[in-house]
Amino acid sequence: MLNKILSTGLVAISLSLATACAPTTQQDQNTSQAPSGTAQPVQTTETTSPTTSPTTSPATTGQNNLSSADRTFMTQAAQGGLAEVQLGQLASQRGANNTVKQYAQRMVQDHTQANSQLQQLAQQKGVTLPKSLNNENQQVKQQLTKLSGRSFDRQYMSHMVQDHEKTVALFQQEAQEGQDAEVKAFATQTLPILQDHLQQAQSLANPGSSTSTPTPGTTP
Repeated sequence: MLNKILSTGLVAISLSLATACAPTTQQDQNTSQAPSGTAQPVQTTETTSPTTSPTTSPATTGQNNLSSADRTFMTQAAQGGLAEVQLGQLASQRGANNTVKQYAQRMVQDHTQANSQLQQLAQQKGVTLPKSLNNENQQVKQQLTKLSGRSFDRQYMSHMVQDHEKTVALFQQEAQEGQDAEVKAFATQTLPILQDHLQQAQSLANPGSSTSTPTPGTTP
């Protein structure tokens, strides 16, 4: 009887152990065969900065935009203005005729103002203007320095006629053909004053000739 009980117990224990081992094995298989999507590693999102095209620096107002003709005009106008001021100062000192001296003083006043306006415009446009006389104007100044009295007056006024003929032609061309609006406007506004300078110079250089009427819109 004891042996039967022991035998029955052993059978029960064996069945229990077999039952207990079966789920574990199945669980292991299920775990090994689990879909990869259920336990995927966390992926770090790599943020890449968007590709940016090279920034274009804003163009400085007016700089490198002028035509060569406009630049040449500004340089020549500045050179002529410097000469008018310095020769006018010389005429105020060495001239004999009061009318010639008054004309010379006007040259200093008008061209100093025009030179200042042109300099401001040149700074806006990125143009470097001459600050001293070129060789041609320097030679004229040296020649006039050697004269005095009536001889000085005649030579000075003769030069004023020739110089203003060239200057008026220069400003007329820019007023008609200038490409930059502001440079063209400067030439247009200054031109009547220069035309009046020329008329006065012609009258003083040739006292016997009839006096021309001032250009409309200009100060006599």
